[in-house]
Amino acid sequence: MTREVLKEPIFAKEIVEITRFSHSIDEMKEKLKDYHENDIAQSLKYLNRAERNLLYSAIDAKWMAEIISYIDDPGQYVEEIGIDKLAEIINEMDADDAVDLWEDIDESVKVKLRTMIDDEIRTDIQLINSYDEDEIGSLITTNYICIKQHLTIRQAMHELVQQAGENDNITTIYVVDNRKRFCGAIDLKDLIVARENVELDTLISYAYPYLLDHEKISDSIEKIKDYAEDSLPVLNKDKKIIGIITAQDVVEAVDDELGEDYAKLAGLSAEEDLNETTGESMKKRLPWLIILLFLGMGVSTVVGAFEGVVAVLPVVICFQSLILDMAGNVGTQSLAVTIRVLMDENLNGKDKLKLLFKEMKVGCCNGALLGVMALVCLGVYIALFKGYAIGTAFLISGCVGISLLAAIIISSLVGTLVPIIFHKINVDPAVASGPLITTVNDLVAVVTYYGLAWILLIRMMKIV
Repeated sequence: MTREVLKEPIFAKEIVEITRFSHSIDEMKEKLKDYHENDIAQSLKYLNRAERNLLYSAIDAKWMAEIISYIDDPGQYVEEIGIDKLAEIINEMDADDAVDLWEDIDESVKVKLRTMIDDEIRTDIQLINSYDEDEIGSLITTNYICIKQHLTIRQAMHELVQQAGENDNITTIYVVDNRKRFCGAIDLKDLIVARENVELDTLISYAYPYLLDHEKISDSIEKIKDYAEDSLPVLNKDKKIIGIITAQDVVEAVDDELGEDYAKLAGLSAEEDLNETTGESMKKRLPWLIILLFLGMGVSTVVGAFEGVVAVLPVVICFQSLILDMAGNVGTQSLAVTIRVLMDENLNGKDKLKLLFKEMKVGCCNGALLGVMALVCLGVYIALFKGYAIGTAFLISGCVGISLLAAIIISSLVGTLVPIIFHKINVDPAVASGPLITTVNDLVAVVTYYGLAWILLIRMMKIV
């Protein structure tokens, strides 16, 4: 029988049709074997409860454990499965997936489940939950192969086969000494091709990288990426393996870290959660908004000091927002670039100085180009629509252009220098820099623009 190769990702729709129109449970199960667990997981939201119950009855606990690990919010399906099968599913899951599922189960259900879960799974869940969310230990899985250092090749292969029945992360085999302390790792390929008379010791990489359980995830991401291994062992203070962190865990950790940093740039303490309460969202945002309120009052006070400029030359107020917006945009760009560079822990003082001069050079070039464009375009606009003489119009637009150049250069400097300073004093630059730079750049832009307008246009050129 020839199978059609699908050209579009419409698998969830097909799974729904299989669930609804299969003539028997056995037929449904056989057809579902052709689909990835993630596609089956995505299809659940398109089925009604009766159809999902039919699907649950066709899938055994081990298969269901793999499917649930792909569901972002499994809580809504937990109550449908039934407590007996739910216990079987948890017993089949990897420890990290079991922890994620456990968080979505009601406390009343947990009480009943505790007596039904295997001791090993319960111990693993307790171990992972003992770590803070920002520690490497909270990401581990106990799905790995571990052998002793002084085995023969034949014994090592026997141990591999025996453990592979329960653990499928077999690409890298971890090695411990007689005191169960980590001492290295063996590549599966090397063990498979090794001759029986070869010493196992010659296959062990004794300088294999590892992570410590209480290391911060944010501090470890670059290290994990640099080694580019499928998995890395995680050790406790006694140098004993408590689990491993896989490439999939790393991808999820990087995604979470980027989301958190993006939120911090907006002055929030963590990535926004759609399910959090109004009070929780206010608690995250309000502290920075209060600080910015008072800083904004400072900016308004400075603007008020230039009332004389606006009174004498009202047209200048038309272009205030232009200067402020451009300064803010440039500062944000420099901030994003700087925070990205600061992720490299090997960055030295010379590199930071180089970054600072580069951003200023970029700001100078961009500011000059934008300043010339503002001079020409606004000069024509002021002459045609504001009724000023052509010479006066271009003097005003020239002031805007010079202000734009100065504001962009200074904003580039501030957007680069402030996060570097915060990083130096061990303050998270993503948290502190975003809102602060926006306000500082507003202040700089206002002073630059109105100051130049007062000096150049009113005091020197006597324009009224």
